Amino acid sequence: MDMTDSRRIAAPREVVWAALNDPEVLKQCIPGCETIEKTSDTEMTAKVTLKIGPVKATFNGKVTLSDLDPPNGYTISGEGAGGAAGHAKGGAKVSLEAVEGEDGSEETILHYDVKAQVGGKIAQLGGRLIDATAKKLAGEFFTTFGEVVAPAPAEGAGDEAGAEAPKKGWLSGMFGKKKGEAAAE
Repeated sequence: MDMTDSRRIAAPREVVWAALNDPEVLKQCIPGCETIEKTSDTEMTAKVTLKIGPVKATFNGKVTLSDLDPPNGYTISGEGAGGAAGHAKGGAKVSLEAVEGEDGSEETILHYDVKAQVGGKIAQLGGRLIDATAKKLAGEFFTTFGEVVAPAPAEGAGDEAGAEAPKKGWLSGMFGKKKGEAAAE
């Protein structure tokens, strides 16, 4: 499976780089991630539970970062074993491009080129289902990553509203609170 895409993130390149190397941020963003632990500057271990079609499995894996070029990008490679469900291995070349946002602020375009292989029961599901699931998971990761790294400002938080405006970010999104509910309680 190969997948190439780019995502615009409303944050400076240095902030995006730091978030891509922060296990706590990654744990929030990786769908199904139960644990992630940094074992060295270039290695992490993770436990992720995923459902691909009718197969649900918990993968224990190791991730290695190489070709480090802060804050421009790196190569990430990993492999995981999901017991009887199978195994996965692959990597991605990630590059960060600093760009100017519409309002003149610094933003980042995150480019990625993924190559992955799966084996076992998962591989028997067929390429179309695996590719569709991989694209869905990547979409969920980058949507959440963008929200965590660059939370949207609260609506109406202009000069008049100031500090009294409720904040909107990843935490309220996770718990389904609507804007303004927290202030009303």
